[in-house]
Amino acid sequence: MVDYRLASVGLLLFVYLLISSLRNGSTRKLDHIPTAGYTLPLLSYFSSIRYLLDVRKVISESMAKWPASLFKVPSVLEWIVVATQPTHIEEICKAPENVLSGMIAIEDSLQTRYTLGPHIAENPYHIPVIRTQLTRSLPLLVPEVHAELIEAFEENIPRTTEWIKLKALDSVLKVVSRASNRVFVGVPLCKNPEWNELSIQFTIDVVQTANILRFLPSFMRSSINKLISKVEIRTEKALLMLRSTIAQRRRERQEKGNDDTGRQADLLSWLMDAAKGHETEDWYLTSRMLTVQFSAIHTSSTAFTQALYYLATYPEYTGPLREEVEEVTFREGWTKAALDQMPRVDSFIKESQRLKPLLINAMERVAVQDYRFSDGTTVPVGTKLTVNLNSHTSELFFENPTTFDGFRFVQLKERRLSSGNTEKRFDMVTTGVDSLAFGHGKHACPGRYFAASELKLMLSYVVMNYDVRTVKQGVRPEDLYVVDMRVPNPTAELLFRRRKE
Repeated sequence: MVDYRLASVGLLLFVYLLISSLRNGSTRKLDHIPTAGYTLPLLSYFSSIRYLLDVRKVISESMAKWPASLFKVPSVLEWIVVATQPTHIEEICKAPENVLSGMIAIEDSLQTRYTLGPHIAENPYHIPVIRTQLTRSLPLLVPEVHAELIEAFEENIPRTTEWIKLKALDSVLKVVSRASNRVFVGVPLCKNPEWNELSIQFTIDVVQTANILRFLPSFMRSSINKLISKVEIRTEKALLMLRSTIAQRRRERQEKGNDDTGRQADLLSWLMDAAKGHETEDWYLTSRMLTVQFSAIHTSSTAFTQALYYLATYPEYTGPLREEVEEVTFREGWTKAALDQMPRVDSFIKESQRLKPLLINAMERVAVQDYRFSDGTTVPVGTKLTVNLNSHTSELFFENPTTFDGFRFVQLKERRLSSGNTEKRFDMVTTGVDSLAFGHGKHACPGRYFAASELKLMLSYVVMNYDVRTVKQGVRPEDLYVVDMRVPNPTAELLFRRRKE
């Protein structure tokens, strides 16, 4: 039978969206910008459905029509202006926060005020802690992460003499969660399967809730969030597991004072040092820690799984990678200094990110005031903008841009060094209009130095200890696309065995 209540709610929401579209006049304000699809309020919703179902096709068709221009695409809720040209991308990244706001765009996309809480939206103090304290501490942390990876890989991807078949993404998520939590909360909690599973599920809960709330009128979001969100339940459950660790860190601070010697070096400790007022309370520290997990675990897991799919598809890279890792770790051990001397490992991951970034469109901004681009195009206040990552496969920047070349950036770096230039623009952590996987400009990922170290440790460990193959030799698992997200196939299996050579 038809659920008339559900149908009524759906009809009301449709009417609300239609009226909002007619009232806000955003279509008229953006008339001067080329349009992908229909512009009339009702018809534009049909175009928005096409956009949701196949973002890549709509973007590619639009780029073919307007190769040098900004253009707009219809989402269900609003028009989004898309930038594809390097000059536009640079201007967006350089615009001040009070002109084109990245924070407002993030809050809208994730509905942060409801999903994570107003304390996260209003006071993101964890960002400078990650950018400075975590990055500076990598030489100390890398050996600890490596030690945790040994156990995590052995537990989730056993080194057997015969080939075993495993779902790659599932296994990688468990490894990344455990290795990341070694840095976030330390031993012994990082080894707790229940904590790691909660860390993984938290991100899924936030994204699912945000996707629903965005389609609702603002006056409904708070009440609906309370009905559908699992975040509060997850936070309470996490608090029960984290409380004793927080108490231990407090005792250490009382005994050691401001002296870091002998204190646990992890993100939880640094957050406790930076927290003020009610943020020092156990619940708020737990919520903050889960927010960091939200930003870190799934992004690193998808990035590594994509690289692992390439390694399995092109096993000829294993030998040269293994040779580099063996030589460097023999001299330097499993250290940050060693990771800095692995250009092949760095290049392999960067090339994977170039071809398989998590997002098709990224670096969203909201115009806080009218903004005029250098080509004369103006976007009015309230306009949402996004950057398409087509530059990753542009012939302006790369030879054979759609072909995977694991050592592409080693070769580019060698050419640059031979000309006497020592800049690190081809390193994985360096961003640019041709390297947007970590964002670019002021809002580039603050944790990318940790993420890069973790990814390089994982790839190094895999090539040193495993042989990896695709189930169908030489055939890479196909990605899945969810609107503008690219996800490594979660059901795809790879073959693993103990290294034979």
